[in-house]
Amino acid sequence: MKNSPAEGIEKYDMSRRQFLRLTSLSAAGFVVGCAVNPVTGEKQFMLMSEQQEIQIDKQNSPHQFSADYGIMQDRTLISYVDQVGKKLAQRSHRPNMPYSFQPVNATYVNAYAFPGGSIALTRGILLKLDNEAELAALLGHELGHVNARHTAEQMSKGTLLSMIVGLGQAYIGTTQYSKYTDLAGQLGQLGTGALLASYSRDNEREADGLGNQYMVQGGYNTAGFVGLMDMLKSLSKHKANSVELLFSTHPMSNERYRTALENAASKYQTSKNLPMNKERYMDSIGRLRAIRGAIEDMQKGEAAMAQKKYNDAESFFQGALRKSPRDYAGLTLMAKCQFVQEKYGNARRYADKAGQVYPREPQSHHISGLSNLRENHFESAYQNFATSEKLLPGNPNTAFFKGYSLEGMQRTKEAANEYKQYLQAVNKGEQAKHAYQRLVEWGYVKQKK
Repeated sequence: MKNSPAEGIEKYDMSRRQFLRLTSLSAAGFVVGCAVNPVTGEKQFMLMSEQQEIQIDKQNSPHQFSADYGIMQDRTLISYVDQVGKKLAQRSHRPNMPYSFQPVNATYVNAYAFPGGSIALTRGILLKLDNEAELAALLGHELGHVNARHTAEQMSKGTLLSMIVGLGQAYIGTTQYSKYTDLAGQLGQLGTGALLASYSRDNEREADGLGNQYMVQGGYNTAGFVGLMDMLKSLSKHKANSVELLFSTHPMSNERYRTALENAASKYQTSKNLPMNKERYMDSIGRLRAIRGAIEDMQKGEAAMAQKKYNDAESFFQGALRKSPRDYAGLTLMAKCQFVQEKYGNARRYADKAGQVYPREPQSHHISGLSNLRENHFESAYQNFATSEKLLPGNPNTAFFKGYSLEGMQRTKEAANEYKQYLQAVNKGEQAKHAYQRLVEWGYVKQKK
C-alpha cells in the first residue's frame, strides 16, 4: 500500500472555495438582493438568510472544533468562558442567535466565529490574555463579526461570483487530477481555519468597535480592550507559526491599537472604574496555566513539523507528554508525527491512547484508521473509520476510507456504496479518481467517453 490513497489523506478542513461550494444553496434558489444590516441599519448585500447562517454553522463548526482537537474537557473553564460570552451576547445587536462559546484544545493562537454564533478560543490565545476584561474584549470582537454578518456577506459575494463566471463541478472521469499532495505538509499545519472567513481591515475595524461597545456595556473596563490590542500588536511583530493563522484571518494594524487608546480616553472614559477581574480569570485558567510548558512544547513541535524536522518535532512532543501525559492534543500530534515518519505501529498506539483519553473526539480514531490501512489491517481500519463517522458525521473523507477498507476486505458491494457517497461530495483529486475507477471496474458506473 505504499502508493495508496492513504498517502493523500486530507484533514477535517477543506479550502474556503470548497466550503462555499459545498454549503451554498442551489443557484436556482437565490434571489439577488440586499438585507438590512442589524448593526448599521443600512442596506447590505446578502444572499443568505439568518436561518441559512445558523444551518451552515451547525453543519461545519463541529468539524472545525474537532480539527482543533475538540472542546476542552475542563468543565470549569468551559462554563466560565460561556458565562462571559453570554453576558455580552445579551447586549449585542442579535441577542437571539444560538450563541456558544467554546475553549478548544488547539495550541496555536487564535479565536474565530462561525456565522450562526459558534465562537471558539484556542488554548494558545487563552494563555496570552491577562484578565477577564481582555477575554470579554476578545469575545466581543468575535461577536462583532457575527452581528455585522461579515462571513455571510463574504459568502454571498463569493456565491454570486461563482454564478457570474459559471463555475460548476467538474465531471468525474474527464478532469485532469493533480498528484497526491504532501502528506507531511498537511499534517504539519497549525490548525485549520480554512472554513472561516479572512476578514478585511474594514471588517476588523467594525468588529473592534462593536467588541469594545459590548464589553463596556457588559460591565468591563475598556482597558481590557486596550490590553487585547496591545497583546495582538506585540504578537504581530513576530513570525511564529503559532500566530500565522490569527493574522491571516484577522489582519492587525497600529491603527487598531491607536483607536482603542483614543476610545479609552474619550468615548469609554467613564468605564475606567469598571473591573478587570484579573484574579478570577487566573483562577479559571489555573489548570491551563499548570500545563503552559507542555503547550509551548507542542507549539514548537508543530513548528518543527511544518518545517519537516520530524526528529525535532518528536522530541518536543515527548517533552510535552512528559509534562502532561494525558493531553489529547499532545498524544494526537505525536501520532501524526509518527505517521509521517512511516512508524505506523507507533502512530496507532499514540492515537489509540488519545482515543482513550477523549473517546468522543473522532480525530484520533481517524489516525488509527490510517495507520491500520498502511499496515493492511483492513478490518481494524474499517472499525476506526466507522467510529469516527459515528462521532462526527459529514466528513466525506471518512466515507472514502471506509470504502477503501471494505475494498481491502474484498467486500466490493459495500465499498461501492461508500465510494458513491464520497463522490456525491467530492469529485476532484486522487481519492475521487480512485473511487470512480473502482466503480467503473466493478460495473456500477459506465465510463464517460
